[in-house]
Amino acid sequence: MSQDLVTTLFGDPFAVMNTVGLVAFALVGSSKAIREEFDVFGITIVGLAMAFAGGTTRDLLVARVPLALQSPVEIGLGLFGVGLAIALSVVLSAPDTHPVTLVADAIGLAAFATTGAIVATETGVSAFGVVAIATINAVGGGAFADVLLDRAPFILFEDFYASCAVLGGSAYWLAGELGAAASTAAVACAVVTVATRLAAVTYDWHLPTVQQLRD
Repeated sequence: MSQDLVTTLFGDPFAVMNTVGLVAFALVGSSKAIREEFDVFGITIVGLAMAFAGGTTRDLLVARVPLALQSPVEIGLGLFGVGLAIALSVVLSAPDTHPVTLVADAIGLAAFATTGAIVATETGVSAFGVVAIATINAVGGGAFADVLLDRAPFILFEDFYASCAVLGGSAYWLAGELGAAASTAAVACAVVTVATRLAAVTYDWHLPTVQQLRD
């Protein structure tokens, strides 16, 4: 157990990014559930769903047992993120829209885009597969959490969000093609994803709708 914890927290780029992503997304998902006045059990379920759904989908796509089922450390990190969200809700009136949560969301998006790209590359899929799995890993949890919150996944109709993961996954693939080490490619993916997401929040970037294009 202790060896698993050390490996998860201080191991390779995948372990580091996975740790960051699990805590950040559990915090964000739980904050959304708190806003909807879910009970503690519901908050925990939504938080863990956002933390694990994307990674579980990624693992199923590459035919491996989801990490959430392999180690209790994974669930522990998710529960830690849930606890952080509950603690923030005590001191903040709207934790889901607070800058701390928005930054955590951007960091979680970047971390999971990176873990998805790493797994996809190790599996030997095509360039499209690397970008697709990176994006699914990054946004799948949020989409599933939105379903639990009884609303359409926001990545389908508002905000410049999934596009950031697409750009990050593309950066990972390109860095690898240029001969960069895996750790360098991981940094490139994370930086591109988090930078574009924070810029989108700051400058209110949105992709156009068909209706807007017609006007």
